[in-house]
Amino acid sequence: MTITKRPDRPKPYLARVRTPSGERSKAFRRRQDAVAWERAQQGEITQGKWIDPQLGRMHLTEYVADHWAPLAMKQVRTRTWELNHGVLRNYVLPRFGDWPIAKITATSVKEMIADDIAAGLSSSAVRRHVIVLRQILDAAVDDGRLGQNPAKRVKLPPETSRDMRVLTPEQISSLADAIGDHYRPLVLTAAYGGLRWGELSGLAIESIDLLRKKVTVERQLQETSSGKLFFGPPKTKAGTRTVTLPSTLVDVLGLHFASNAVQTSRLAFPTVTGKPMRATNFRRVWRKACASAGLDADPATAGLVFHELRHTAAALAIQQGAHPMAIKERLGHSSITTTLDRYGHLFPSLDEAIADGLDDVFKGAAKSSSTDLSAPRGSTPSTVSHIDAPTFLMGANRA
Repeated sequence: MTITKRPDRPKPYLARVRTPSGERSKAFRRRQDAVAWERAQQGEITQGKWIDPQLGRMHLTEYVADHWAPLAMKQVRTRTWELNHGVLRNYVLPRFGDWPIAKITATSVKEMIADDIAAGLSSSAVRRHVIVLRQILDAAVDDGRLGQNPAKRVKLPPETSRDMRVLTPEQISSLADAIGDHYRPLVLTAAYGGLRWGELSGLAIESIDLLRKKVTVERQLQETSSGKLFFGPPKTKAGTRTVTLPSTLVDVLGLHFASNAVQTSRLAFPTVTGKPMRATNFRRVWRKACASAGLDADPATAGLVFHELRHTAAALAIQQGAHPMAIKERLGHSSITTTLDRYGHLFPSLDEAIADGLDDVFKGAAKSSSTDLSAPRGSTPSTVSHIDAPTFLMGANRA
């Protein structure tokens, strides 16, 4: 490291430092500024944090095309990539495409958010714009082009979602009857099995063991924006799972599997003509059935979507006293946090069940010691009723 004085220059102090990519220099008006810069550069080099400024001068469009996109396409599902690519093409690159990646700051990301909101975009759309940009800049950090990701420090707008809606068993039956004999087993399996749309539409009949009442979920049917159908893995690694079905539903499936459409396609839930189901085509059948079942006439269920049958399956399991971990496994969530975040509000009685169980323990301790634990010292013990141990254990299991 050296500092050279050049009296004939506006910035006479030239600091030089040897970096991993060669010598770098910068001019300053004051010597103390040159010394401070030199020490900062050397500190970053010593700690392995030094970033070559030249690498950060690559424009975002070039970095995405040459470095980020080829790898990102292989790391996410096709449909996810199409969504991200649409965000890139329509929002991120038109705004930042000509910017050197090192020039993108937290302030510029906040300005993008403000402009998106002013344009009337939904919170979920704005969040996705920032998330895609974050992913790109994260990769640039990993590549040694940026020291940190400025988009990570930006607070996203709150995620908004409509209230979760679930059907009663009676409403499920009405909907299943309204949709017709062919799609009735599909609706019942969604409502009582909790499988996702893609898992149901991609389910092979060989994946269902009617004798053991088991469904093995190991693939899903996906559709690209261009209309191409293909089989892919479940949404997450945890999505590969085995689900046990109610016996009554198994009886319904046994009759359904004898149909020509199922036997020809080898799919558990094909179209009436034995073709793979497309969500866009099925939506017309679904909307007609919801209207016929009276769901659209009720403000609480108007506009019901197919995915809400999955919420219904979770709610029914909770009503039966299922443990959150069991629901996590059944639905194929990647973590218990996802399950509790999504369905935790459906467990209102768990705290009461815990209190009831502890009350039984409290009384049991009093009986075994022949002491009324609620009475003041020196008072006469009161009579404690007999504890029904199985009842207490059932309450504990529910919790």
